[in-house]
Amino acid sequence: MKKTGAWLTRYALEHIGVTHTFGIPGFHNTAIYAELQQSETITPYLVTHEVSAAFMADAISRTTNTIGTLLIVPGVGVTHAASGIGEAFLGGIPLLVIAGGVDYQTNHRFQRQDIDHRALLTPITKATYLVEHVTDIVPTIFEAYRTAIEGEPGPAFVEIPVNLQTRRTDAGSLPVFNGHRINPPLDMAAIELAGEMLSKAEHPGLLVGWGAREASESIKALAVHLNAPVATTLHGLSVFPANHPLHTGMGFGPAAVPAAQHAFANCDCLLAIATRFSEIPTGNYGLSMPETLIHVDINPAVFNANYPAALTLLGDACDVVTALTSAINTDLSAPNMDNAVTAKIAIDKRNYLANWRKHPGKRVNPAHFFTALRQHMPDDALVACDDGNHMFLAAELLPIHQPGGFICPGDFNAMGYGVPAANALKLAHPQKTVIGLVGDGAMMMTGMEALTASKYQLGIIYCLFNDGEVSSQPRQLPGQTTQMLKLGEADWVSFAHAVGCEYVAIDDNADIESALNTAFALAKESRPVMIDIHIDYSKQSAFNEGIRATRPKHFAGPSKARTFARALKEKIIG
Repeated sequence: MKKTGAWLTRYALEHIGVTHTFGIPGFHNTAIYAELQQSETITPYLVTHEVSAAFMADAISRTTNTIGTLLIVPGVGVTHAASGIGEAFLGGIPLLVIAGGVDYQTNHRFQRQDIDHRALLTPITKATYLVEHVTDIVPTIFEAYRTAIEGEPGPAFVEIPVNLQTRRTDAGSLPVFNGHRINPPLDMAAIELAGEMLSKAEHPGLLVGWGAREASESIKALAVHLNAPVATTLHGLSVFPANHPLHTGMGFGPAAVPAAQHAFANCDCLLAIATRFSEIPTGNYGLSMPETLIHVDINPAVFNANYPAALTLLGDACDVVTALTSAINTDLSAPNMDNAVTAKIAIDKRNYLANWRKHPGKRVNPAHFFTALRQHMPDDALVACDDGNHMFLAAELLPIHQPGGFICPGDFNAMGYGVPAANALKLAHPQKTVIGLVGDGAMMMTGMEALTASKYQLGIIYCLFNDGEVSSQPRQLPGQTTQMLKLGEADWVSFAHAVGCEYVAIDDNADIESALNTAFALAKESRPVMIDIHIDYSKQSAFNEGIRATRPKHFAGPSKARTFARALKEKIIG
C-alpha cells in the first residue's frame, strides 16, 4: 500500500507516543498537519508564536511520560523557536523539533525560508537530521527520539522537505519502535564506596537537581536514613517536597536561605545528584564545597568541571539512588535520626518567613502573597514560573509539595516561558490546578499566548508581578543603573480582556485573599484569569543578596576597581 511522507510522519509520531504537537501551519508543513488532524492519539495545537510552541513542548516533556514535539515551518519558524530550544538544551529537557523544509530536488535557488537549519541548530540540539528519502522518515524520527531521551536528554531536530511530505511510496513492512531508554551500567564497587563514605560522615547532606525527579521517593528514604538535610537547585525545586522536615531550600551557600546555610554549615560529605554546579545553582559559583563530594550524573562531562569530586557515579539518578540506598542500608541498619536537625530547619524557615512578612511597604508584600497562594493551592497543583525577580522569590517563599510541580527556565534564562508553559500544563493535566507566575516584562514577550488559553477554555491563573521594570536578572553589581529597565505603562485591564482573560487586581496586602478567592472560582469555570499584582520588590531575595556579594569576587583587579568606582560615582552624583 502506498503512503505519503506526511502519513509516515504521523505513523512515526504515534508509535513513539507523542500526544501533543505545537506550532503554526505553513506551506512547508501543511501536509503533516492535515495528517495529524486524522490522528486519534495526537492533538496538534496552534500557538501565536513558535517560541511559545517550544516552551509548551518543554512543559509537556517535563511533566508527562511523552516527548514534547514542535511542528514548525522552516526559516522564521525555526529561528523563532530557537530560544525555547536553547532553554531545553541547557536544561536537559528532551524535545522533538520537526520542521518542514524546502524542496532540495528542484533546480531553483533562493527558495523562501531556505537557510541551513542544521548549522543554525547544531549548538543547541543533541543532533540534527535532514530526511533525504521518503522511506527514511520513520527510522529518522525513531532515531531522533532515542537521541533526545537517552543520556542527558535534550532536543533533536528533524527537517522533512516539503516535496517528500506529499510523495507516495510503497510502505511495505513498516518499522516498529522498540526503544525504551537504555541507561549506562552502574559501577557497583563505586556505589558501595559511596555508601561507606556517606555512612561514616558525621554531617552528610544532599543537593538534588531536576534530573533526579523520578528518584524523589528514593531520595526521601535516603535522606531520612542518613538524617541528611536536602537542598535543591532552581530547576530541581520540586524534586524534594518543601513540606518534608529535611528540606532546606534552594542551594546552600551564601546565596541560600538561612535554613540551608545553617543546615549545611558543617557538612562533611555532600551527595550531589543530577546537578552540573552551574552558575545559578551555585549562587554564582559561591559554594564552599564540603571536604568530600560524591557527584552523580548521567553526563560524564559535568564531573569535576567546577568543583572536584572525591567520587563520581555515572548513571541515571533513579538507578544510582536505588542502588546507593541499598548499599547504605547495609552499613546503617537503622535510620540515623536526630530531631535537632529538623527542628533547626523548621525554626529557620519560620523566622525567615516572619522577617519577610514584617517588611513594610505600600504595595504587595511577596511573602504575604505567596503564603496566601500556597494556602489556596492543592498539594498537587502545578506551577509554571517565568524568569525574573519573582522566580527567586517564589523559590524561597512558595513551598512546592508535588514532585515535578514547579517548572521554570534555567541556565538559558529565557524570559517568556511562563504563559506558554502554564498553557501546556493545563492541556496535559486538565484536572489539576495550574498557576503561571509571570513578570510584566515576560508578559510583554509571550502574553499573547493567553489567547490560546481562551481558545481552548483553559482555567489557568496567571499571576502578573507588576513593578514596571524588566527584572529578569537581579541587580547583581554595585552601581547598576535602572534607567534602561523601565517599561512603558501598560493597560493590563484592557490587555487581559483583549486576550480573553478575566482580570483581578491586587493593589496591597488587604486585597490578596478576596482576589485569590475570585481567581480560583473563575478558573474552576474553565476561564483563564490574570491577577495583576502590584508587587513590592524593595526587599531582595536571599539569592539576589548572596550573588551581589559573590559576583565581584570573580572579577580581575582592574575590573573590580572600575565596578566599584562606577558605583561610588552613581551614589554621589547620580
